[in-house]
Amino acid sequence: MSLRRGLALAIGIALALGCDRKIEPFVPGEKPEPPDLSRIFPEGAEKAARQEAESGAPRGGRGAPPMAATSTAQPISGTVSIAPELAGRIPPGAVLFVIARSADTGPPLAVKRIPDPKLPLAFSIGPDDRMIQAMPFAGPIKLSARIDSDGNAMTRLPGDLTGAAPEPHQPGDSGVALVIDQVL
Repeated sequence: MSLRRGLALAIGIALALGCDRKIEPFVPGEKPEPPDLSRIFPEGAEKAARQEAESGAPRGGRGAPPMAATSTAQPISGTVSIAPELAGRIPPGAVLFVIARSADTGPPLAVKRIPDPKLPLAFSIGPDDRMIQAMPFAGPIKLSARIDSDGNAMTRLPGDLTGAAPEPHQPGDSGVALVIDQVL
């Protein structure tokens, strides 16, 4: 079989089978709809729905603008410090990430990015720092801090420094001590 015939056969088969993604045609001027986060993050959406139901706030539906989780929660504040034996290991241009998580897995609840940190450093992380506005800033919240050498939150390079609060905290807590005491 010649190369042209093989290529034509492959294209013909691909066209005959079609695409199984069932993508609708493009409509000029159509506004994109926000994703339904309850299908992506069911636990967080469940908490947000419960909070909205208790407050009597309307829920956003299909075609309606997304409803941000109204949060009267107060930020958590404290100090990030570094263990003395690691103080000289902060590279120039590093970025400090203060991370709040409501669970062991899934996306962070909130993140604060602080370029070129000078430790010890006072921090405050709260509803304004949430990664997904539909997720309620509610406790218990696990806090950690990481000094990232390349400034990219998605990478964890050997030599990056990290630490975590020993216990979870509630919104409004103050005086939280985060000590960076580990090397990745």
